[in-house]
Amino acid sequence: MLTLIVPGLIWTRQALADLTYDLPLPALSTLLGKGRLRHHPARDTATLLAESTGIAAPLPAAALRWYALREHPGESECLCLDPVRLHFEQRSVIVDTPQRLALSEDEAVALAVSLTPTFAALGKLEMIQPLIWNLKLSAAAPAFPDLPSAIGRTAPSLPLESAYAPWRQAISEAQMQLHTHPVNLARQAAGRPVVNSLWPWGGGRLPVALDGRHDAIWSSSPIALGIARLLQIAGSALPERYAGTSARAPLAIIDTLEQPARSGDAMLWRDALARFEADWLMPALQELRSGRLDAVRLLAPDDAASAELQVSRGDLWRFWRKPRNVSELARA
Repeated sequence: MLTLIVPGLIWTRQALADLTYDLPLPALSTLLGKGRLRHHPARDTATLLAESTGIAAPLPAAALRWYALREHPGESECLCLDPVRLHFEQRSVIVDTPQRLALSEDEAVALAVSLTPTFAALGKLEMIQPLIWNLKLSAAAPAFPDLPSAIGRTAPSLPLESAYAPWRQAISEAQMQLHTHPVNLARQAAGRPVVNSLWPWGGGRLPVALDGRHDAIWSSSPIALGIARLLQIAGSALPERYAGTSARAPLAIIDTLEQPARSGDAMLWRDALARFEADWLMPALQELRSGRLDAVRLLAPDDAASAELQVSRGDLWRFWRKPRNVSELARA
C-alpha cells in the first residue's frame, strides 16, 4: 500500500469548489469516488507521521533530525532552536517561512557563534544546517509550539509561568543581538530578509524504535528521515513523481501544497495540485489498475478537520460509484 500524507490539500468546501472547478483532476476524482473517505478531528502532519510510524506524539523533532543529519544523540534531551524572521502584518506578528531567509553557511555560523553564550545556561547550541539549529539541553525544557504549524500565522507569546522565564530572557537577549548583528546589517543593506529571532520547539529524547507499518519513507523533512533511520527502514528524499517501487508499504510526505495553502496563494496552490495529480495520483491509479499496487491511502491534515481516503484495487470495480468532486475532502 502506498500512503501519502499531503498537508495543504484541504481548504473549506466552498473554497475547494471554487479553486478546482475548471481544474482537470481525473485521478483524484476517481479515487474519491471509488474509495472510502472518512473525516477525522483536526490533526497536523507531525501527528499523522507519528501515528503512521508507531511513535508517540509529540515527535521529538530535534533528536530525530539530529539523528538523520549528524549522529545518534544518545540519551541527551534536545530542542530545536531555529533562526526565524518575524514580521508585522495588520497589527500581528507573523512567522515567515524560514526558507525565505536563504541563509548561507557562513552567515549561519557567524550568527550561531555570537548567540551561543546567550543560551549557554540552557544548553549547548549546535548549527546542523543553516536553518536547522539544535540545543543539547542542560535540563528539561517546557513545551513550545511547533515551528512548522506556526509558519504563516500569528506568533504566540511565551507563557508567563516560571518555567519559561529563562527562555523569555534568553530569546529577548538574542533578539537584541540579532538586531545589530553584522550579518543582519549586511542583509538589510542588500534588501534581504533578516533573522530577528530564534524559535524553540520539538524537544525530547530519541524514542525507542517500534515495528512500523512502512518499509520506506520518502520526504524532504529530516524529521521523517530520522524516523526512517530509527526504524531501520529505507529513507530518502521525496521523488519528483511516483514511478513504482520495490517497497511493500512506502510512506511519502508531499508538502508542495502546504505553503501556498498557508499563504492563501490560490494560483500557486492550483499549480501544485495539478502537479500532484500528474506526478503522483495518476501514476498511482495506473499502478492500482494494473495490479502492481494493492491500495492507496491518502491522509490530509488540517487545522479544522483532517481527511483519510483509502482505495483498494477491488474498489475500482465498483462501476456504480461515480467520480466525486474534490470539495468532498472538506467538511461542510
